[in-house]
Amino acid sequence: MSTIFGILMLLIAVVAANVLHLLWPRLPLAIYQILAGIVLALIPVQSHTFELDPKTFLLLIIAPLLFNDGQGTSPRELSRNLKQTLSMAVTLVVFSVLVVGTGLHLAMAETFSLPLAFMLGAIIAPTDAVAVKSLSATVAMPRNVNRTLEHEALFNDASGLVLFGLATSTLSSGHFSLGQGIFTFLYVFLGGIIFGALIGFLAIQLRTTLMRTHVDIGRIVIPINLMTPIVTYWFAEELHLSGILAVVAAGIVHALLYTRLRLTSAKVQIASTTIWSMVADILNGLVFVFLGVTLPSVLGNTSLARLAKIFVVAIALYLVMGALRYFWSQLKFVDLHSKKKQRQKDSFLLSLGGIHGTITLAMAFSIPHTINGQPLAARNTIILIAALVIIISITVGALAFPRILPAKKKSYRQSEFQYQLNKTIHYAIDQLADEPGGAAEKAVVLNVLSSQNTLTFKTNQARFQRIYDRAHEVELAAITKLSEEGKVTDKIARLYVVLISRELASHGGGLINFCRGIYYRIKWHRVLHMTPAQTAYFKREVARVFDLIYPQVIAYLKDIQTPANIHEVTMVRRSYFNRQRFFRQHEHLDGEQIDILFVAAFQFEHSYIQQAAAKGTISVELANALNEHISTDQLVYIQSTN
Repeated sequence: MSTIFGILMLLIAVVAANVLHLLWPRLPLAIYQILAGIVLALIPVQSHTFELDPKTFLLLIIAPLLFNDGQGTSPRELSRNLKQTLSMAVTLVVFSVLVVGTGLHLAMAETFSLPLAFMLGAIIAPTDAVAVKSLSATVAMPRNVNRTLEHEALFNDASGLVLFGLATSTLSSGHFSLGQGIFTFLYVFLGGIIFGALIGFLAIQLRTTLMRTHVDIGRIVIPINLMTPIVTYWFAEELHLSGILAVVAAGIVHALLYTRLRLTSAKVQIASTTIWSMVADILNGLVFVFLGVTLPSVLGNTSLARLAKIFVVAIALYLVMGALRYFWSQLKFVDLHSKKKQRQKDSFLLSLGGIHGTITLAMAFSIPHTINGQPLAARNTIILIAALVIIISITVGALAFPRILPAKKKSYRQSEFQYQLNKTIHYAIDQLADEPGGAAEKAVVLNVLSSQNTLTFKTNQARFQRIYDRAHEVELAAITKLSEEGKVTDKIARLYVVLISRELASHGGGLINFCRGIYYRIKWHRVLHMTPAQTAYFKREVARVFDLIYPQVIAYLKDIQTPANIHEVTMVRRSYFNRQRFFRQHEHLDGEQIDILFVAAFQFEHSYIQQAAAKGTISVELANALNEHISTDQLVYIQSTN
């Protein structure tokens, strides 16, 4: 039960950090998550004693994250930059571990033996693509640098883990064989890629076969997709291969064969993408919250003087790793294809982009507590150094990127998106009025369309009330004219006035309107308790009157509609749609006609966007965003009718 409670507390901390970042996005999300973990650890409950086994950490958190990164990678771009990727993810990692390990051992031989120094070098060598994305989300990172960082982070995790394993075995056995080390590296590295690609291919074949023979199997193929990285990692590790590389390879195979699934089931693809996005966000948040949770306990076992020394070591290691990355680019061991004037800046960005995160933390906690039965005294020191390197790299990136790179700009603002979406919806509503179909079916469709942007605008209540009152005045004038012309009996006219007065009072405020509302509700209630024949007659007559008056009210609302009051007009129009549905609630609605009207409405919306983009009224980027929003609404409607 304590484990479940600990996981729940970690999830609450992740959500709290996400909310804080949404309200005040000045700091990177990872910083908020680390701080949330620290706060969680200081709360006097048992949750801060929660410990996650490193193997479980890699299996349930790291493997799904890297698989998802692999799914989002373009195989074509990866193949074009394979040489660059191997240079950064393999050669640079090996070189960095050798330089850092040797230098650390020479500088602090009494604390770090050579295997321990190489172990720490392997821990801080891998970078974190998610952390880089988080820090560069609001800036315009050069595409060549961004692509190199993403591809590097996919594979250098495995390099670091293999070297970490070699350092651990050397520390345990007391000797190291170069030939055996190279063989082990190649076996684990290449074997992991081949095994992962095979499992990924088999998983794709299973999914495509199921989707060809069955129509709606999202509840089967989506869990298969979610379980693929866990199964792949587990089997690869059982075969002593790189589980990390196996899940990356399986993810890339999914990306490679994704086109075979893209149009087989739109529902499955959108659901899968949404679920993976949520899972990735939660798992990444758990990693950094867990880092924050463990920091107080690690710091609590370290004296202030020793902490200062460890902090200096962490800064030195971060600077050395950054310098290696910078000169690796400057010496063209990795070619960023930059122009001569831009090369130095791109190399500096590549250096800053060496941000550490999930794998570094996972390896740090994977350090054994004992070696050959003896406690490993340096374990807490190495964990603390690794944690400080992560925090330093994130902090430096958060401060440097916004000052070096221009802010990422959209061609439209959120307010413009909402305004154009509003106009698009109302264009469809206006066009739908001329489409063939029953009034009741149109009322259903128009009511749903009006709700497309309900959450994006705040209603001006005073303006809404003025328009609503004026619409009722139009109704009263119309019913008076119908009564004078003899088209409606006085009794039916009075009954209709009772109905609209009841609604008018219910929309108004204050004690008087409240009392009026109760009075008219009682009168209407008495009408409904007549004999069935009388009730049916009065309802039929009131509905007939409404059918005569309704077009006049809608015409009035259309005449007064402006960009300033369009939302309030929509809300008033919806109230009349609902009244129309009330009058016709016992009538049979033609479901097929409703579907046809919905299809027509969505076509009108897309048509408006196309026309606005062709005229230059809206940008191409805004048009794409609006089309995506409307297509999603359309898919939601299709799903709701199944």
